[in-house]
Amino acid sequence: MRDTLVLNASFEPLSTVTLNRAVVLVLTDKAVVEQAHPELRMRGADVDIPAPRVIRLCRYVRVPFRRRAPWSRRGVLVRDRHRCAYCGRRATTVDHVLPRSQGGQDTWLNTVAACAEDNHRKANRTPEEAGMALLREPFEPTPADAMLLALGQEEFGALPEWLGRDAA
Repeated sequence: MRDTLVLNASFEPLSTVTLNRAVVLVLTDKAVVEQAHPELRMRGADVDIPAPRVIRLCRYVRVPFRRRAPWSRRGVLVRDRHRCAYCGRRATTVDHVLPRSQGGQDTWLNTVAACAEDNHRKANRTPEEAGMALLREPFEPTPADAMLLALGQEEFGALPEWLGRDAA
């Protein structure tokens, strides 16, 4: 089943929900569809609606401030769009810029996506020690960025108009 992005009434990304949950929120008038799947429809005895990709809540929901996106291997691969930070080819592993054997931690700023070949070649060395340059520096995504990256921009095609909106 596909996940649906849930936006707050102010267009801030809140979470993802299952497609069925998104349809229930729309049918109970708790949310409106901002973007639908072009070919996928939800059908029932009395219902035939496009399947929502993105919904926006009708009422603003106050959420606690999230300072940081939680680190994960999958998150690093998604952040780096599955591209090796050393050569640009398809990445399947995560490399520690400062190796764990030298005190490196599992953090956004110390990990990059890497292909298995470059990860093996770098081994337990820093990029400088291995003579390997990073194509781009690691960064820490905001919680909202991490959620949107996890959903995948390719899922939405062209960037939707609500993505650039500021919170009201």
